[in-house]
Amino acid sequence: MDRMKITIDTLGGDNGSEPMVQGVSEALKLHDDFDIILVGNEQELKPLVKKYECDENRVSIINSTEIITCHDAPVDAIRKKKDSSLVVALNTVKDGSSQCLISAGNSGAILAGGQFIVGRAKGVRRTPLAPLIPTKKTDALLIDCGANVDAKPDVLVQFAKMGSIYMESIVGVKNPRVGIINIGTEDEKGNALVKETIPLLRECKDINFVGSIEARDIPEGKADVLVCEAFTGNCLLKFFEGVGSMFLAEIKGTLMSNFKTKIGALLIKSKLTERFKRFKADDKGGAPLLGLKGLVVKIHGNSKNTEVRTAIEQCRNFIINDVNGKIVAAFEGANDKE
Repeated sequence: MDRMKITIDTLGGDNGSEPMVQGVSEALKLHDDFDIILVGNEQELKPLVKKYECDENRVSIINSTEIITCHDAPVDAIRKKKDSSLVVALNTVKDGSSQCLISAGNSGAILAGGQFIVGRAKGVRRTPLAPLIPTKKTDALLIDCGANVDAKPDVLVQFAKMGSIYMESIVGVKNPRVGIINIGTEDEKGNALVKETIPLLRECKDINFVGSIEARDIPEGKADVLVCEAFTGNCLLKFFEGVGSMFLAEIKGTLMSNFKTKIGALLIKSKLTERFKRFKADDKGGAPLLGLKGLVVKIHGNSKNTEVRTAIEQCRNFIINDVNGKIVAAFEGANDKE
């Protein structure tokens, strides 16, 4: 295999280029089998590469003069801002200079650019955005959470296959359990999309389908791959994040409420930190846009160095395990036309 190349869009995030370069520096020290392409303001990036002691033999810089902001219309921005850091970075994946891209930028522009510039892999009908979410047992893959607010039954079956490949290859879950998000566990429940999809999932020999999963069962870890269209997935993801933030704030407020609780908090601090680490997004990498000809990973807009580093490790594992090749093989001969 040729030496791995990973591209970083350094201008898309809320915190600027510095945490991106810091995360790169940390990742370079962990593994020596990949190189990094930084896309952004060259005059800003060169001093940061020196500051964080990046191996300059493994880091190259491509200058860009434009930024796609959160206020830009995604499709128009991709078409008009040709020298934006995101478009330039996407083109490194398109032309084969890099196998994958990490960006903290405009979600809609990343999704549009992935489709229009990198392009779908042969046989893939839709490309889903698929983040990991914590459950009581392990992490589960929510697919789709933002790319396709409408989908057809055969598309959801493809999501199930892609999600199974990802969980087995990257997370290490053998024969991952696939569930479809529904309002009940019986096959006759749900909207038209869910009802039409269930028999197709039951017939699919490539997945371990366990049936319908209600929202309250997701935290219990009753499935490893959670299949839905992006409207449901995005609502679920943001509710999950909101409840998690509220829960942590309530615990902190209780522990800091008086002198006795503060003493108790001090005694259990290390255990609490260890327990809550699983709920931190920066330890999980980013959300991959699966089914493209190359990998595109979306990280949070406010990402710091830790999330950048873990996203780079995520991309490295994706390449080593040839997840794209496995997805293409799974849909070989499939009709990718709408």
